[in-house]
Amino acid sequence: MCFLEKYVIKGGKPLKGEVTISGAKNAAVAIIPASLLVKGVCRIENMPHISDTDMLLTILKELGAKVRFIDNSTIDIDCTNVEFGNAPFDLMRKIRASYYLIGAMLGRFGKAKTTMPGGCNFGCRPIDQHIKGMEALGAEINVKNGFVYAAAPEGKLHGSFIYLDKVSVGATMNIILASVLATGRTIIENAAREPHIVDLANFLNSMGADVRGAGTDTIKVNGVESLHGGTYAIIPDQIEAGTYMVAAAATKGEVLIKNVIPKHLECISEKLRETGTIVQNFEDSVLVRASGNLRKVNIKTLPYPGFPTDMQPQMATLLCQAEGTSVITEGIYDNRFKYAAELNKMGANVNVEGKMAIIEGGHSLTGAPVMACDLRAGAAMVIAGLCANGETEIEDIHYIERGYEDFVEKLRRLGADICIAEYPDDTDKKDNVIAV
Repeated sequence: MCFLEKYVIKGGKPLKGEVTISGAKNAAVAIIPASLLVKGVCRIENMPHISDTDMLLTILKELGAKVRFIDNSTIDIDCTNVEFGNAPFDLMRKIRASYYLIGAMLGRFGKAKTTMPGGCNFGCRPIDQHIKGMEALGAEINVKNGFVYAAAPEGKLHGSFIYLDKVSVGATMNIILASVLATGRTIIENAAREPHIVDLANFLNSMGADVRGAGTDTIKVNGVESLHGGTYAIIPDQIEAGTYMVAAAATKGEVLIKNVIPKHLECISEKLRETGTIVQNFEDSVLVRASGNLRKVNIKTLPYPGFPTDMQPQMATLLCQAEGTSVITEGIYDNRFKYAAELNKMGANVNVEGKMAIIEGGHSLTGAPVMACDLRAGAAMVIAGLCANGETEIEDIHYIERGYEDFVEKLRRLGADICIAEYPDDTDKKDNVIAV
């Protein structure tokens, strides 16, 4: 019989102490494919040790890259002798960020073959803007039988003007990857502005690229002949930091969150302050301290610098503890409120109406068996378990481990009563679970 793992949490303990934030997942999963463009050794520091990065590194090794860990967070990647070939498609299907291999392979080889991306299932996330960008750069794209085939007829892409019909983080980063070695200049209008886009551009520039304007809605990429090796440190993870900030407030604790860029957390900090939580910024850390009863707030998720969609499940859990009625409006994705049913199992009162979740606060949470519906929803269930009376069991934790390094140990060091336990893989029980 096969066994799976779950989290078991005994709630009711405030989180107290210090926690150090790892490198940004959303930057790392683009920077790893970006190393394909470099002929030389890329030493990458502050690399998060999570399942998404592990899978991408395995994919690179299957393509012929040399990968060597210097320590737990520093890695050398040498793609000098990588040749075009079939990547391990079974891994690519499991990870959303596999689509960055389209841009990286096109830039390096003038052709690409990947699967359609996997990852968390919380609504339709098409790659039409990615395809639009690649076609503007001269690639011919075909999507067939779950695969993406791409090729530059002349073996090399050319610069172009690209206006994105909607702000897309993935498309912005993928077009940057494809264009750094293209002939001429590429201009991306209506580009996304997230910190991890700036981080990708800074990584590429440190290796010899010429990417300008990252962090604004107009990015200009001047193609260069080649990229060289170098050393680069990934920025701290905005969403991991925000998750611990919310967990501290929800459990009525006090936590110093270290290795952060406070400016990247401003939208989260301000919403927490609206709830009555004390948030103090320092040079590279943030102190979060609970103060009295939580107050209701309304939130709408928006592209950066707006409130991040990846933080709305965690904030929803916090607002279950607040007095009054809060409303969360999801402005990015469809169907990102699957976790509401899981919270309601624990005694919450969350009603979903289309892209809005109406949260009647002030209901005590009680431990219950629940599931992680996706990465951030899973983190929200962990926060709920930490707040609840009694014991909470969370299944499908593989989603959570896609984006949080050493989650259980970090929480334990803050005083949480959480452990990992095994349970039988009951296939019949899983028949109705939607997963990718």
